[in-house]
Amino acid sequence: MRYISTRNTEKQFGFSEVILSGLASDGGLYIPTHYPKISNHQLDHWREIYTQEGYAELAFAIGRLYIDDIPLDDLRQIFRQTYTQEIFGHPLITPVRQLNSHISLVGLSGGPTLSFKDLALQFLGNLFAYHLQKRGSYLTILGATSGDTGSAAEYALRGKGCLQVVMLSPEGRMSPFQQRQMYTLQDANVHNLVYKGVFDDCQDVVKAINADIDFKQTYHIGAVNSINWARILAQVVYYFASYFQVGKPLSYCVPSGNFGNVLAGHIAREMGLPIHKLIVATNENDVLHEFISQGKYTPRSAVNTYATSSPSMDISKASNFERLAFQLLDGDGRQIQDIFSQGRPVLDIFNHKAFLRLTQDFAFASGKSTHGERLKTIERCYREHGQLIDPHTADGVRVAEQFIEDGIPMLVLETALPAKFSDTIQQALGFVPADILDDQGLAQLPQKFFSVGSQQEVMQYIARQRL
Repeated sequence: MRYISTRNTEKQFGFSEVILSGLASDGGLYIPTHYPKISNHQLDHWREIYTQEGYAELAFAIGRLYIDDIPLDDLRQIFRQTYTQEIFGHPLITPVRQLNSHISLVGLSGGPTLSFKDLALQFLGNLFAYHLQKRGSYLTILGATSGDTGSAAEYALRGKGCLQVVMLSPEGRMSPFQQRQMYTLQDANVHNLVYKGVFDDCQDVVKAINADIDFKQTYHIGAVNSINWARILAQVVYYFASYFQVGKPLSYCVPSGNFGNVLAGHIAREMGLPIHKLIVATNENDVLHEFISQGKYTPRSAVNTYATSSPSMDISKASNFERLAFQLLDGDGRQIQDIFSQGRPVLDIFNHKAFLRLTQDFAFASGKSTHGERLKTIERCYREHGQLIDPHTADGVRVAEQFIEDGIPMLVLETALPAKFSDTIQQALGFVPADILDDQGLAQLPQKFFSVGSQQEVMQYIARQRL
């Protein structure tokens, strides 16, 4: 398998180069030259692998289609090291549980930071360590987080001597639990930078620094955000795993801010997984809903990005959207370059064949959930079904309810555990159940972070620390 940039299709790359680089030098995102198609026979075979041998072996079966520059025995060991019951708390790794007669939840939050991000970042951390140890080199991982990526990346990379992680988080935009999970880490290779702005500003800084080739090479900069292809690949696996637990064509509703989680579902569908609909659920920051429902993608400025009670989705410029746009525009890298090299790209495909392709061939749909609806959904799920869900998952359930069809199971991807958002749970229920009050002792620990307000300050920090 070879990879290209969304902005330049002429040069091809191997998997390992793509993973260590993160972002292409032209500012584009790496994608495979094609998505492998699987037959019904192969799908049945993967079902047997998952049922009889487990999640890690399924991940290996899928991953080897995209990774051909790591010896198979080594690759299998990386997957086995990553996906264990000890790390994720359940033998199925991503168990499906029924919420009500129409909707089931895909449990993705059993990892060390109680977020679905662990599933990809534990894998990516092990990949990084494997490559760097082989080469005798090191990497400085530069990332941005809206809440969960940061802690998941830091817990995956902490203590790995060949890696440093510098994580930008938006000032005052994460839940107290999310902040404590990150800022209490004292590992020497973990650096938290609190940025005066919103997540999109943090993400812009990460992309700009990655585009500075001299700086990137001097300080060995890599990426851990979902711009890194390995994260998307890891997320593809749990679509297959959840399908095998249900056993028939189904729809997925995915709470989404940066578009990586639902993009993985699209790739699974392109490979041959029988997905009926892929439904994107947004909060009040509804740029993706606007695009899927109207055909116009118009990212908003920091001033127009709302701070909501589902903060990890407070994003108005979805990084991974460029990968889908590349496919919608028939792989025209030059057109993608023209559109996405702008600070605030605008893409209008209404009444265009690409819009029909998006909603019909690719089967995308979307909906929006607001603060009041979010609270009511949390309260109703707890009172009526005895299940407590976090606010982002609540957005997914709220939107999923609008797309129920007879005979088509609806799966909502869980994004995090409610313990990370106790303030919103308190608002929804009037109290916080005792079993989610434990914050792992984080409130008693000292916090370590540094405040920055510009790309220049971030670069100076990296240079000053000699990372």
